[in-house]
Amino acid sequence: MHAQPTPLAGLMLLQPKVFGDDRGFFFESFNARVFAQVTGCNVDFVQDNHSRSTQGVLRGLHYQIEQSQGKLVRVIAGEVYDVAVDIRRHSPTFGQHFGCRLSAENRQMLWIPSGFAHGFLTLTESAEFLYKTTDYWLSPAERSLLWNDPDIGIPWPLHEIQGSPRLSAKDQAGLPLSRSEIYEQL
Repeated sequence: MHAQPTPLAGLMLLQPKVFGDDRGFFFESFNARVFAQVTGCNVDFVQDNHSRSTQGVLRGLHYQIEQSQGKLVRVIAGEVYDVAVDIRRHSPTFGQHFGCRLSAENRQMLWIPSGFAHGFLTLTESAEFLYKTTDYWLSPAERSLLWNDPDIGIPWPLHEIQGSPRLSAKDQAGLPLSRSEIYEQL
């Protein structure tokens, strides 16, 4: 596995070693020892999640103000534009974002440490998204950062979907960063 640092502290794009031939392919999607070597992080994942979204669905930008979750995210079918926003008050990259394309074809993964809001836009007819978390889902602590906050300025590739993005009621009610609860101690 190869880790590529991003401009945001702790956030890393990961590329697994893929072994393939005319029969198909194989790769380790997670190995705790290798993950620790390439990221410098020893993590305990406690929950795996799997979602399926149709084209134009935008999920996020989600985070938990308590029981902050680190996430290892990847796509196993289709393609998404994936985004993480640093909401750690004392981070030198506070309020900045990083976006990348994750797809079944490129097999890349994004390591999102605790302290980030996360979301994605489905670019293909559908996409299946898998992610591991370092803490359990806690509904009362879940928050949604406004996906199109002009102060963050995420360049979502909206021209690649038909119409406006489709959001849940929770995500439509997301707050701009200036009014959101953020991480003071991470």
